[in-house]
Amino acid sequence: MMISGPRKPGNDINVYLSPLIENPTKLWDEGVLVFDGFRNKTFLMRAMLFCTINDFPAYGNLSGYSVKGHHACPICEEDTSYIQLKHGRKIVYIRHRRFLIPHHPYRRLKKVFNGSQEHETAPILLTGEQVFQ
Repeated sequence: MMISGPRKPGNDINVYLSPLIENPTKLWDEGVLVFDGFRNKTFLMRAMLFCTINDFPAYGNLSGYSVKGHHACPICEEDTSYIQLKHGRKIVYIRHRRFLIPHHPYRRLKKVFNGSQEHETAPILLTGEQVFQ
């Protein structure tokens, strides 16, 4: 589903997503009788929505996660690297090269990035329990 227009729906996104929530909830809780043409009989099908693909602002709206501020990266959390620009309030996120493989050529480039090489490794992924908390 694409939500088009000059402005994002913001917190009113539930208007667009209500069919996407109601129908899969019924498919998961109750199930639906479906005809299997190969076996020539009906069966109770249950289904769930596994994942969505969206941009970063939509991710914030859908998940309730803050995608702004000093700790906006959902992977890095408290280890998010950022700088605040001198002549403004804009926050810039840096050190994304640490997610590259250890000997990637971009890790050595100084001039193209922020004047330094990247030697650090990516942060350890959160466990399911940590995400839940």
